[in-house]
Amino acid sequence: MGLTSALFGGKLRIALVALVLVAAGVGGAYATGVIGAPSVDRVDNRFAGVNQTATVIETDLYVSNPNPLSANLSGLEVDYGVEMNGIRMATGEKEGVSIGRGTSAVPLRTTLENERIPEWWVSHIQNGEHTDLVVDANVSSETLGQTFQAPEITRSIDTDLLSAFNSTETREIDADSPVVSDPVLYVNETSAEWGESTGERTALELTFVVHNPKPYPIAVSELGYDISMNDVDVGEGTTNSEYVISPKSTETIEATTYIQNDKLDEWWVSHLERDQTTDLRIDFYANLDAGGTTLRVPLDPLTYEKTFETDIFGNKAASAGNETATETTTTATETTTETATTSTATTTETSTDTATATTTTTTTTTETTTTTSDDETTTSDGGTTTTDDGLL
Repeated sequence: MGLTSALFGGKLRIALVALVLVAAGVGGAYATGVIGAPSVDRVDNRFAGVNQTATVIETDLYVSNPNPLSANLSGLEVDYGVEMNGIRMATGEKEGVSIGRGTSAVPLRTTLENERIPEWWVSHIQNGEHTDLVVDANVSSETLGQTFQAPEITRSIDTDLLSAFNSTETREIDADSPVVSDPVLYVNETSAEWGESTGERTALELTFVVHNPKPYPIAVSELGYDISMNDVDVGEGTTNSEYVISPKSTETIEATTYIQNDKLDEWWVSHLERDQTTDLRIDFYANLDAGGTTLRVPLDPLTYEKTFETDIFGNKAASAGNETATETTTTATETTTETATTSTATTTETSTDTATATTTTTTTTTETTTTTSDDETTTSDGGTTTTDDGLL
C-alpha cells in the first residue's frame, strides 16, 4: 500500500465513522462494531496522606480508547473500591469523564476512614495474620450503554508478629534487692499465640516456664505488661492469677494480655507515616513474694521487640525510589466533582498478585543459663530480634 492509499484509507475510515455516528448515533455505531469498546488496562494505587481521622488514597485508572477519533463520550463514570478481608475500606466515583484516542490516565482520590482499621485488624488476626486485598474498578458509558471492568487486583498481606516470642532460651530474672540474692528466678521457655479477638480488644495468650532456684517458695502475685506499637500505647494491664513456685522446682505460668482495638487507628497513622513500618514492643514486670518480702521486679530479659512492614499496594519500593512510569499517556478530562462514598460493589477476579510482609526480630544478645542442680549451672552465649504508596 502506497503513501497516498494509506492517507486516503485512513481518512476514508474516519469519514465512514463520522457518517455512521451521524446516521446511527454513537450507541448504534458501537453496536455495529464501527466504534471499538474502551477498556481499563490497569489500576495504580498509592497512599497520598494520612491524618488522625482519614487516609487519602490516590488512584490512576489507565483507560484505552482504540478508535481513530477522539471518543469524547462525555458520559463516562468511573467507580472504584478497596476491600480488605471483605471489608469495604474505601469507595470513590467520578462522573463526566472524557477520554481521547490512545491511553488516558483517569485520576481518582478517595478517602479511607481510619475508624475502619480496628475492624480490619480483628479480621486480620482471626484470619491467621492474613489479609486478602481486592481493588476493583469499572468504567460505565451511558452513551454506549456498557460497563467496562478493570482487571481486578488481588494481593495477600501476611504478618508474623508473635512467632519470635516462642523461645527456649533461659533468662535470668534479677530482683536487684539487698534482701534476696540474684538471680531470683530463671525463665526457661516462653511462647505466645493469639487468643479471642472482639470488636473491643485482641487477646494475646502468653506462657512462661519459670524455675525457682531458691530453698523457699516464691509467689508471683501479679504479672504486668505494657504493649506499644511505634510508641503508641495500645495495651496495658495485669494478670489476676497467682502462682506459687515451690523451692527448687519449675512452674508454668499462663497470662492473657490485651491490645485495645480503639487505639489501632492511632497506630495506623504512625504505620503510614513511617512508610508502612511498625516497631512492636511488649514490656513486663512482676510482683514477687520471696522469703517474706514483696518485690516489684522489672522483667527486662523478657522484653519482646518485633519490627514488621507492609506493602499494601505492592509499590512501596518503586515509590521509595521515586520511580516514574515511562508510558506515554494523556490525562482524562474531568467535568464534574469527584465524590467519595462507602457503598458496596460486586467484584470479579481476573488477576492475582501476592505480597508478604517483611518482619525483623531484634533482641539483645544475652548469656544463656540452664539450671542443672541446686548450686551448679552451665552457660552459653546466644542472641536474637507487612500510601498510600503502594494499603494492612
